[in-house]
Amino acid sequence: MGRAFVYVILGGGVAAGYAALEFRKRGVSHGELCIISEEPVPPYERPALSKGYLLPEDPARLPSFHTCVGAHEERLTPKWYKEHGIELVLGTQVKSADIRRKTLLTAAGETISYKILIIATGARALKLEEFGVKGSDAENVCYLRDLSDANTLVDLMKSCSGGNAVVIGGGYIGMECAASLVINKISVAMVFPEAHCMARLFTPKIANYYEDYYKSKGVKFIKGTVLSSFEIDPSGKVTAVILRDGSRLPADMVVVGIGIRPNTSLFEGQLTLEKGGIKVNGKLQSSNSSVYAVGDVAAFPVKLFGEIRRLEHVDSARKSARHAVAAIMEPDKTGEFDYLPFFYSRVFTLSWQFYGDSAGEVIHFGDFSGSTFGAYWVNKGHLVGSFLEGGTKDEYDAVAKATRLKPAIEDVAALERQGLGFALAIIQKPPEPTVTEVQGSDLVLKKPLYAWHATAGVLVAASVAAFAYWYGRRRRRW
Repeated sequence: MGRAFVYVILGGGVAAGYAALEFRKRGVSHGELCIISEEPVPPYERPALSKGYLLPEDPARLPSFHTCVGAHEERLTPKWYKEHGIELVLGTQVKSADIRRKTLLTAAGETISYKILIIATGARALKLEEFGVKGSDAENVCYLRDLSDANTLVDLMKSCSGGNAVVIGGGYIGMECAASLVINKISVAMVFPEAHCMARLFTPKIANYYEDYYKSKGVKFIKGTVLSSFEIDPSGKVTAVILRDGSRLPADMVVVGIGIRPNTSLFEGQLTLEKGGIKVNGKLQSSNSSVYAVGDVAAFPVKLFGEIRRLEHVDSARKSARHAVAAIMEPDKTGEFDYLPFFYSRVFTLSWQFYGDSAGEVIHFGDFSGSTFGAYWVNKGHLVGSFLEGGTKDEYDAVAKATRLKPAIEDVAALERQGLGFALAIIQKPPEPTVTEVQGSDLVLKKPLYAWHATAGVLVAASVAAFAYWYGRRRRRW
């Protein structure tokens, strides 16, 4: 028993939905495309699970956050797939893949063949058992990776209102779930081994701002230690978390967010792997020309930094999926994937965005006692990364564009003084003028003789922009 398709997307996460929309835009025919997903519903915007889905009032629910609403595109409901002749094979696990024969074997015994395969298998949540801690199967211990996890978490929060929750992990999931738990009137203690939250991205100064904010909401931080074991009552519920130093935290529920692992096991030994994912080229094409990989599972060349990276974020999933489909459908018109790494989060009334790379010397700017501040990262004399909390759309756009330009930074002290004004000015820098010199009766065009004029102009513009920004912010506070 089997079916054959021209294109198969393996995985039902964010990337699959955006790939499907791009296929439709580029004229895929009815019956050519199939999506195979272990989830029982069509692709949805995963960030909604740790944000709107967990809110006690007016929570997000399907079908409202099916892809591709996260990028202000069409909402791809089950009806949409049917109308466009896209086959959905939902609630189905693929047991094995044969890249040479171009076939996938499902747990139900069906063989699905393809001409082109897009691997969008994403990642799975790391389990406590992988670190030697038992108890993940307790009914009040939960993870957050899919819709089923989110439903479990919602039910637990309803039963634990006014109680105690312990969050294991200080990264994305830990921080966003902790905020939702607080909003649901649950006391929260966060436990993680690092010196501060979001250690892979935040500097100590940035982390301190968010930790202070969380503390003002009643969150307790227990840093530099790890979970050792659980106390479990006769009914199988966790009643307390025991830490490595022997201290005990009462717990009515536990949320675990300790990282993810890309789902590559089906392709080990068949495709080239790197940095934990499937290595692809600038077209998102793997070591096998008929197989592409996108999203969390893809290790792709980041042109801006000249190296292979694997990025775990929804923005990368959306854009890599679209680019892969473009490369498949119109290979001669599609260039290399040129991606600016981007991360963001929204918790409570806070909202931050990060672009580029957190490498090199960090320069903080802005008012860390207020609502708007940020940081630049300077590596090998160039701006390579930018972080901004509390910005406007135009301000976020400015730091993104400035980061992509990778401008040379000769004076970090001046960069610190200019702050956000530097990014606002650098994107408004006019092209350098060409000097026209008259020689006899001929007009001779030369390269600028006074390049310092342009440099001075940018510095003046940056200073003016910085002052205007500062003055404007003060006026708003008044």
